[in-house]
Amino acid sequence: MKSPLDCAALNAAMENVHRAGMPGLFAEVRDGDQVWRGAAGVADVVTGRPATADMRHRVGSITKTFTAAAVLQQVESGQIGLDTPIGQYLPKLVPGERGDAITVRMLINHTSGLAEYLPYAYPSLKAFPALAGTGPQSLDDHRFTRFDPAELIEMGVTAPAVGAPGGVPGVYSNTNYLLLCELLEQVTGTTAERYITRNVIERAGLRDTELPAGPYVNGPHSQLYEAWFGMIDPPRDYSVYDMSWVGPSASLISTVTDLNRFFGMLLAGEIVSPSSLAQMQRTVPVISQEGKTIDYGLGLHPMEGPGQGTFWGHGGTVWGGGALAMIRADGKRQMSVAVNLQRWNKLDSSGKPQPHPIDDALATLYRVAMYG
Repeated sequence: MKSPLDCAALNAAMENVHRAGMPGLFAEVRDGDQVWRGAAGVADVVTGRPATADMRHRVGSITKTFTAAAVLQQVESGQIGLDTPIGQYLPKLVPGERGDAITVRMLINHTSGLAEYLPYAYPSLKAFPALAGTGPQSLDDHRFTRFDPAELIEMGVTAPAVGAPGGVPGVYSNTNYLLLCELLEQVTGTTAERYITRNVIERAGLRDTELPAGPYVNGPHSQLYEAWFGMIDPPRDYSVYDMSWVGPSASLISTVTDLNRFFGMLLAGEIVSPSSLAQMQRTVPVISQEGKTIDYGLGLHPMEGPGQGTFWGHGGTVWGGGALAMIRADGKRQMSVAVNLQRWNKLDSSGKPQPHPIDDALATLYRVAMYG
């Protein structure tokens, strides 16, 4: 029987991303029982150590799917109301009228109107989203900073609102997910990290996935190279970094194999109930951090190719690292891809990111992985 996976095409597509300028990347693609794993390029530009498909990696906001699943488990057990105002649970963190108006659902799908705290926590990013006015200096300054989540939340809550509660399009904001972590702590009596580890990561049987306590990635991993839109040249290694600046909204370490296992189980109704999964797949328009309007559900968002089926998943970036995990709606075809360079697009004279060969090469890889 012919394999539905074209391994030669996948290997070639990976190699083309590396040739386009990505130091290293690795991926796993599944189609039913068929599994392809591959890697291209290097995990360390200094030593030339090769990237391998089993490496552990910081997967950024893919963490949000894990956090959303944890909250929905508590909705199922009656501890959290999806349409209950957050002020009923966390009146000190979201006080007054906003606490009454913003529901748990609005936090999960980014329609709360709460601003992103990042430009306030990182002084050199204050001009964000005006990229030309930003700089990378505070990325270095905060490499070992231990942020307090309540202080980060306060920055987002006291910043000018980016919309009315429940208004669309929503605006993607890490403030929402730090609040969800505080909510989990409030209703479970344990930290969000412990709850997510026990009830999502361990329930899914993920052996190489963790929410880190310190700044290091344990086990075989790639260095992570941040270019900050060409302002760091050559790109700087940020693989050692204290992740308290995002906590359990984007700090997860995982592997491409574990990510595929997790999303496979999620869509099979084995992490949350089928009715909770249906809630996760109810989408609203949300403006992403890249300024694009996407459809976003509860910690999941769809991607479609022209005339092709819908894939559900999430992407993520941290300083220097990125990942994308997607699964077809029928659960049969999956891909998880990890890369070790971020923000490779230099800015043009108007301050907009310029196209880069990596963009097209990655789009081709995703196409081959999802539909090839």
